[in-house]
Amino acid sequence: MADAMEQLYQQVILDHSRERHGAGEIDPFDGESFQVNPTCGDEVRLRVRLDHADGPPRIAAIGWVGQGCSISQASLSVLNDLVTGQDIQAVDRLNETFRELMHNRGHDLDAPKQESLEDAAAFVGVARYPARIKCALLGWMALRDALAHALTAEPSQKEDS
Repeated sequence: MADAMEQLYQQVILDHSRERHGAGEIDPFDGESFQVNPTCGDEVRLRVRLDHADGPPRIAAIGWVGQGCSISQASLSVLNDLVTGQDIQAVDRLNETFRELMHNRGHDLDAPKQESLEDAAAFVGVARYPARIKCALLGWMALRDALAHALTAEPSQKEDS
């Protein structure tokens, strides 16, 4: 059974590395971050646009351009699907849960946390390879940094026509 799950997880990662959800630049944007994994050279420029209407800020859109291994590219794609539309507190919880998964040495988290990650749970096997953890976390680090910039800057100027 474990082999079947591992194959499914590998397929999820391969699918996301080919069909890169959120890939491409967005403009306007509220925050931007450029991150490089010095270990392998993977890099990403991630931009985030927030929606400030109706309560706490939500992620309206994420756009990213980057290059790197299938793990870093798939992680960015999964991140896009998971956080777009979410409020900032939910995004922070997801970010922390993903980090916890990456530091859990290839073991699943408790069921509610594991389920909250949706396709990102597929990266559980990556955590067995310390050199790959930074690849999986690259986009999440960029998102955290871009949000920090977005939340301390003026909202983007959008056309009100």
